[in-house]
Amino acid sequence: MVANSGPGRRTVLRGGLTATAVGALGLAATGPANAAPVRRPAARSPLATAEPRIYSTAEWGARPPNQQIVVLDRVPTYIVVHHTAEPGNSEDYSLEHAMEICRSIQNFHMDGQGWGDSGQQFTNSRGGFILEGRHQSLDVVRGGTQHVQGANVGGRNSEVIGIENEGLYTEVDVPAALWGSLVQLVAWIATQYGRPVTDIMGHRDFNSTECPGGVLYGRLQELRDAVAGALGVAPADRPSVWPLLRPGAAGPQVRAAQYLLRARGFEDVPVDGVFGAATKRAVVKLADVHNVEKHTCAAMARSRTDETGYLGSDIWPLITPKVRAGENADVEKAVTTLHRAGADRAHSTGVLTATDWKHLLA
Repeated sequence: MVANSGPGRRTVLRGGLTATAVGALGLAATGPANAAPVRRPAARSPLATAEPRIYSTAEWGARPPNQQIVVLDRVPTYIVVHHTAEPGNSEDYSLEHAMEICRSIQNFHMDGQGWGDSGQQFTNSRGGFILEGRHQSLDVVRGGTQHVQGANVGGRNSEVIGIENEGLYTEVDVPAALWGSLVQLVAWIATQYGRPVTDIMGHRDFNSTECPGGVLYGRLQELRDAVAGALGVAPADRPSVWPLLRPGAAGPQVRAAQYLLRARGFEDVPVDGVFGAATKRAVVKLADVHNVEKHTCAAMARSRTDETGYLGSDIWPLITPKVRAGENADVEKAVTTLHRAGADRAHSTGVLTATDWKHLLA
């Protein structure tokens, strides 16, 4: 992967431990001109939550970064939840294990990916230990006015702060200790940056990836509610998001996607409601034409299956036009398919926006 488009999400076993990261490197050539100075800490709000215990890069024995850390002179928009996936769900809940995870992540990112440092800003272990990821992340969040650019969401790293949660959460739930520390960390970051709980998102809300696993992703609204409680603010409605479709899936969402792909010129895509080989080929071709980054989810590492052809948050915008449904026959058929499946007709009365499409596909 190249730095300007951002490396795809990938997990590679290295010394028995792995990590995930995606996107632009968030690093610049050495030299003070490429990094903004860290400001003084911002005043804390009345609802500010206490900073949890976070082990710094110095405490877990991080290597020095070999490129300049980029500090952006603005706050991030989104707090993004990931899972490391490999090496799976360890039953070693010690601080020593958490620190070894961080060293393994950094070694892979620097030696395997050629990056200048760890891709994520923070790591959260199954034992509930929180550790700084990329250098300077902790001090910069404490300041509350700037953002260390990382490498954990393809194409969006200038907007996000990423938390890698140790483990694989496609089928099993997170340990209670990890959940508790995740709530504390996210609440503190939200306090420091003044972010609403609706800006707490999962990796798959930006890229076509399994991450952070179906189980953990399914608990994101619970996380938003828990953080709202910690901040003393009212819970917020669940944000509208794009669904994730995988090869082999079936149903009205797939059928609608097939109509929309045909509207984009992929006339060989059958409209049978099954995400088969032809549909996958069309998605791959569309992604290639638009330079959408390829993703390999750690959850698939053991079966050697990557996420090529997944239809998610970075593909839907390419096939959901901002038009009236009746302006294109295939688009109209896609909308009709979703109506028949129970979609709210109120979101298809005028020009269809991204928000309308998300509601129709929900």
